[in-house]
Amino acid sequence: MSIEEKQNSLTSQDSDSIEYPLNEKEVSSFIKKFYKSNFPVELIGTGSKKKIGKPLQCAKTLSLSKLNGIVEYLPEELYIKVKAATPIQKIEEELKKNKQQLAFEPIDFGNLLNGKSDYGTAAGQVACNISGPRRFKVGSVRDHLLGFRGVNGRGEIIKSGGVVVKNVTGYDLSKLMCGSYGTLAALTEVTFKVLPAPDAGNTLIIHNQKIETALYFLDKAISSSNDVSGAIFLPKEQDVTGFKMNIENTFKLNDLKQDGSITAIRVEGSKKSIEQRMKNLVNELKISNHNISILESLQSEIFWTKVKNLDFFLSTNNSIIRIVIPPSECVNLVYQMSNKFRYYLDWGGALMWMEAFELSEEMFESIRKKVVRLGGYVTMIKNSDYLPFVEDVFTINSDRFNISQNIKKSFDPKRILNPGKMYTGI
Repeated sequence: MSIEEKQNSLTSQDSDSIEYPLNEKEVSSFIKKFYKSNFPVELIGTGSKKKIGKPLQCAKTLSLSKLNGIVEYLPEELYIKVKAATPIQKIEEELKKNKQQLAFEPIDFGNLLNGKSDYGTAAGQVACNISGPRRFKVGSVRDHLLGFRGVNGRGEIIKSGGVVVKNVTGYDLSKLMCGSYGTLAALTEVTFKVLPAPDAGNTLIIHNQKIETALYFLDKAISSSNDVSGAIFLPKEQDVTGFKMNIENTFKLNDLKQDGSITAIRVEGSKKSIEQRMKNLVNELKISNHNISILESLQSEIFWTKVKNLDFFLSTNNSIIRIVIPPSECVNLVYQMSNKFRYYLDWGGALMWMEAFELSEEMFESIRKKVVRLGGYVTMIKNSDYLPFVEDVFTINSDRFNISQNIKKSFDPKRILNPGKMYTGI
């Protein structure tokens, strides 16, 4: 582009390969050009989760970072509509003014992947669909996405959903956007359902339990009438070189008496309600004679923020793997692992976060096969210098791959949007 063209253009640019559209119309215009020229394009916001998925080699990069701002927020209607690259932190600050929240608990991957705190953007949360510890209670990001606007691979502006929780007119394309990692459309606007924030939250800690007993307690707590919103197990760490995961150093809290493993159960709501439900849990789990701690609201919040943001792994150079698995198969998988792995369990045992030391491609494929055999799936979140690249970052079977390929063709027939980000051929 000539200097004269740059001066006459309203679109912000910093190189010939990176474009910064200022609005939805410009996003559409750029993608139409890429479509006609068969130029593959990488879509980014702040880049907080760019390292998740396969690295891309695209002729162009379309940064949506200029599409920033709250379009509409009606607290009484429980929704907020924002432009795609609006920072999650900005949204949460606005919601706090009305004691509301994004209940799916956005995760800060910035420190883990880039060494700097960054919760990313609204569109980034939708694209990755990775939720925090409250997932088993309130659902994932896709359950809180009411609607979106975006641009498909032809450069056509598309939209789906609305600003109400129940929307039954036609197929809900919003569900397809969640977890698509920018391979279907460039999101330009998203509408989230918001919920009231709890007045307080306490955490019951049961110390020094084996995994079988811990999972029994977590399952019983989740199944109870006590409205549990967090359920994790942090095992006692073996003294093995090469790992950075350190539970004791991560949780230096006054109310936390460190003693072996940690089984943590969170209860949120009004202070009076929390006190009663905590008593109910102790009685129902029959743990009055166990070594337990109670974290009050402030320390409970610190505790779950550290859990949610993977603070155990922040200083590691090892591979970080995310495994979703039926809780009933969790113990089986743990006992199949060698001492080259450290882990903790979230969602009552349905989610395993794993740190792998000197992970080879053969070891990773072995883990994948075991997880798939047990009915789960694997995502490589962070690569190590020891294994900087894996062919299959995500897990998919042949039937779902064929369905995904057909969906990709309908949205992006020339495969120009984040091609190969998730799977080769999509």
